[in-house]
Amino acid sequence: MSQTETHTFQAEIQQVLDIVIHSLYTDREIFVRELVSNAADACEKLRFVQSGGTTAVLQPDVAPSIRITADEAAGTLTIADTGIGMTRDELVENLGTIAHSGTRKFLQAVGEARKADAQLIGQFGVGFYSAFMVASKVTVRTRSGNADSTGWQWTSAGAGGYTIEPAGELPRGTEIVLELKDDAKDFAKTAEIERIVKRYSNFVTFPIEVGGTRMNTVQAIWTRPKSEVTEEEYQEFYKYVGHDAEAPLFRLHFSADAPISIKAILFVPARNFETLGMNRVDSEVNLHCRKVLIEPKAKGLFPDWLRFLKGVVDSEDLPLNVSRERMQDSDLLRKLNRALTNRFLKFLADEAEKQPEAYDRFFREYHRFLKEGVLSDQDHRDGLAKLLRFESSATELGKTTSLAEYVKRMPADQTEIGFLLATGRETALASPYYEVFKARGHEVLLVTEPIDEFVLDRLHEFDGKKIVAAEKAELSVPDAEASEGQLSEPEATGLAEWLKTTLGEAVGEVRVSKRLVGSPAVVLEGDRFMTASMKRTLKAMQRDTSGFPESAPEFEINPRHSLVARLEKTRHSDPELAAKAAAQLLDNARLSAGLMEDPRAMLGRINELLERVLSK
Repeated sequence: MSQTETHTFQAEIQQVLDIVIHSLYTDREIFVRELVSNAADACEKLRFVQSGGTTAVLQPDVAPSIRITADEAAGTLTIADTGIGMTRDELVENLGTIAHSGTRKFLQAVGEARKADAQLIGQFGVGFYSAFMVASKVTVRTRSGNADSTGWQWTSAGAGGYTIEPAGELPRGTEIVLELKDDAKDFAKTAEIERIVKRYSNFVTFPIEVGGTRMNTVQAIWTRPKSEVTEEEYQEFYKYVGHDAEAPLFRLHFSADAPISIKAILFVPARNFETLGMNRVDSEVNLHCRKVLIEPKAKGLFPDWLRFLKGVVDSEDLPLNVSRERMQDSDLLRKLNRALTNRFLKFLADEAEKQPEAYDRFFREYHRFLKEGVLSDQDHRDGLAKLLRFESSATELGKTTSLAEYVKRMPADQTEIGFLLATGRETALASPYYEVFKARGHEVLLVTEPIDEFVLDRLHEFDGKKIVAAEKAELSVPDAEASEGQLSEPEATGLAEWLKTTLGEAVGEVRVSKRLVGSPAVVLEGDRFMTASMKRTLKAMQRDTSGFPESAPEFEINPRHSLVARLEKTRHSDPELAAKAAAQLLDNARLSAGLMEDPRAMLGRINELLERVLSK
């Protein structure tokens, strides 16, 4: 009499199978990950039972492991484990009912108190059915770990139902044989299975062999305490996840339980790959759930400005959809992003204090990313501000300072943080805009990259101190003794009025300066929102600046300067020459401010003036 039992799937079985096969998974190779994860679950259950020491286990000396055999000639793929196995009733219960989760039931049985001991992944109960994406027939041979158990075989073509029959004296565990469809024969190639296992299951705890060769030789060191991981293990792990032979600049290994469970290792490469002739890089932080890869180069795990990071993030709290391919809970993803970003920023701040030289090297490599964050990420702007570094009038050549250090050095009469954009340090220190700061003993940040001006403008303030461009600072030189030849107040005022009349629409307001020491004149951008260099940068980027209408620059003259004093005399004795000199004085100031776009008219005037001087 035949002992084969024929069972019919639930009424909705065909509909659910269609969903699993055609809609649930976006990539058919995922079935390997799902079956390997189920095998790892079975091995974990066995380990858990053995650790209790109260239940006799069949073949106790056989260590839990996973073995995969690809038979290209036969067109089959076999995945076998030496885990806990199944009884006849468990086969019916776990494989005969779609979405019934033996793993979930197991977790409920051991109780929440022991949940952490049973690191099980397959909480959805449909991963097994992904096999039917590639298999025309699936055969499961299994034997429970119970000491008095016997073997059973489950067979199904995926439609209608399945059969169960005794299978005799099988070894403990489960063996799944997939007879592959014609369009899935590539999965019978050993090399293809090796690639998939290395990609998704390389950190599974139990040994995985493909064709007799162990695949998962790299350990999931992020799950271990830092004190137990050697420097050599960190370096080897970085070479694996970072694809980089050079040692990383920084490493952050941490775990957290609140507000979300996180285990992570993050690396900062020694070189910024975007400055090495490469295009914009993508994040190389992989997202895992209990050591199984969920998403390589995960999107949304970090803000885009941290795309230079490499490493692994593992969270047991991820509410994955049934395919484990994508997180459902966008709110949780935001929490994960926020927690990871805040932790990394804190790490950078700590390193800047503990290892200033190493941090300086980091900042030289990655300052553009941090500045990109200031411009684009309001949530982390304050944290990023503490990490910025700039040269300063108070630092040595090539040395930088933080905004916090700048604030500590501010004298009592200074209320604002000033910065000055120039092509270089010497140019900045010779700028007319710096003179008032120097005279008052105020420090100025010296920036050379146009992006810095936008960054500091976006910050707006730091530690309660407003950040202003030097040309926008409302400062005056302290009272000083009058110099020989200095214009009187009426003379200076009269000259300013004459300059306004003479220069006409080329200037806005003309006034006697309170900020100049050694320069004869200076122009100030009339737009209170943007500096001249900011407008110039936007135009170079072909950005629309129509919202910031053009305005004539304000013109300030220095009554203490000999050139200005001679101009006052000349306007009375030779008005024509004085007018040309006034126009040249304005253009000199515009050139110094970076407002001179077409110097041709100025060059012609200079030649005229030279000819006039040399003819005397």
